[in-house]
Amino acid sequence: MTTFRKSLLAALKSFFRGKSFLQALLAFWISPRKLKDQHVNGTTIDPSRTIADFMREAEELLLGPIEGDQLRTFSLDLKAQFRERLQTHPECMLPSFNHLLPTGKETGQFLALDVGGSTLRVALVELRGQETHGKECEIVRMISFKITPEIKKLEGMAFFDWMAMRIHNVIRKDGVADTQDPIPMGLAWSFPVEQVSLGGGLLMGMGKGFLATNGLLGQDLGEIIKSACQKRGLNVQLASIINDSTATLLSQAYTHAETRFGLILGTGTNIAVHLPVSAISRSKYGTRPESWFDSASHVIVNTELGMFGHDILPVTRRDLRLAIVEAVETTGLLGGELPPSLADPYSLDTEILSRMEADTSSTLEKAQVAFTSAHPCPIPATPIDISVIRTLASFISRRSAALLGAAVFSLWELRHETEIEQACEDAEEKPAVEEDLAAPPHTKVAFTGSVIEHYPGYLAKCQNHITTLISGAENPILAAGSIDLVPAVESSIIGAAVALGCALAEGQAA
Repeated sequence: MTTFRKSLLAALKSFFRGKSFLQALLAFWISPRKLKDQHVNGTTIDPSRTIADFMREAEELLLGPIEGDQLRTFSLDLKAQFRERLQTHPECMLPSFNHLLPTGKETGQFLALDVGGSTLRVALVELRGQETHGKECEIVRMISFKITPEIKKLEGMAFFDWMAMRIHNVIRKDGVADTQDPIPMGLAWSFPVEQVSLGGGLLMGMGKGFLATNGLLGQDLGEIIKSACQKRGLNVQLASIINDSTATLLSQAYTHAETRFGLILGTGTNIAVHLPVSAISRSKYGTRPESWFDSASHVIVNTELGMFGHDILPVTRRDLRLAIVEAVETTGLLGGELPPSLADPYSLDTEILSRMEADTSSTLEKAQVAFTSAHPCPIPATPIDISVIRTLASFISRRSAALLGAAVFSLWELRHETEIEQACEDAEEKPAVEEDLAAPPHTKVAFTGSVIEHYPGYLAKCQNHITTLISGAENPILAAGSIDLVPAVESSIIGAAVALGCALAEGQAA
């Protein structure tokens, strides 16, 4: 039991540390050791329990903690943890320099960059304004460049010189470079950076096999990119730097003014939220000019959702024992022999499980092909074996959708509470703000990521849990409100362009 308990507990916690929820939870179903003594002289040992008994217990242990009032209790505990860490913990609830949401009136063509773990994208984005309903923004031109293992090995400025060449190749085709004035750029940067201004950040280790930071750690990312581009005859200025969750929020806030959250759920998970400045401890803001505080009433906060949930995530015995291994050992699942390919951590890929859950046929032929092609079984898998694994996957995905829904709801409640608290502090604006807060909040949560976009039924389950939690809210104003999960298409590129538009508008206003 001990191996399972440690393994699946770590998997549950890793859901909130940013792992893909099914990679985190299901990959740890697989024991690092091979099964022993399952066969004696070619004869399978009789199972000690039935599959039906095993599945009844699995359902109770995995889904029981999210049923009835228990999910509401979890959301309250999580909200308390969110509130506490707005004041303390230096690694989560991090205020950005982005304090303005788009008005929808930002217009023009904007140069946007998106640098991820495997791709560099350079795009020219046209923002046309909210009044153009349905045509608010368009990617005029975008070219993607693969960041190959060889590119990752480029050290220091060599990597940024490679970037600059690609930027030059894109913008020269549109005449953007035909100007004496600096060309402003917006950047979505998917790596750690210590941001020191809206368009400035000190380079930190990139990880993921990149060597670009060699000799450049602690230097300003904006100046590095500017210097590399100057070698190509490009006069550029990095005017805004954002992460992927902030980009997701901003990309939808431009077209939907009710957007206050950006949700990522793919290979990682995170949420950005727009909160009152006063909700966050002043110490978390680091060193920034008083002029920033004079102009900012709210700020986009990077929650680092993976840092939450410790000691409050529901834990059961089956969280503490590798589920498939237990089923193999005690019920004879898969003929009592584990596929060798499942001996390694993270070997049960989310995509395989997604394909299995997508098969709703009575024969489960597609599910069987999906599983056995990835994990050949020493003893051919039966339809019952596939049904058991598929059902276990559904228990985990349902539970994950519930926990994520509770996280979104908790942040939504917290945001409303902090708005009220700020209104009470600001005597001049109190009457107007209180009038706004008396109306039920109808909020949109922009989302992106392979799991929430493509995993069968996940989005609908998450939305249903959120709606149920809202209907049971103690505050009648919140109970009459709503949260809608809305997709953010090309969020990194659009978000980078919107952030740039906001930055330029703020600069002109100043």
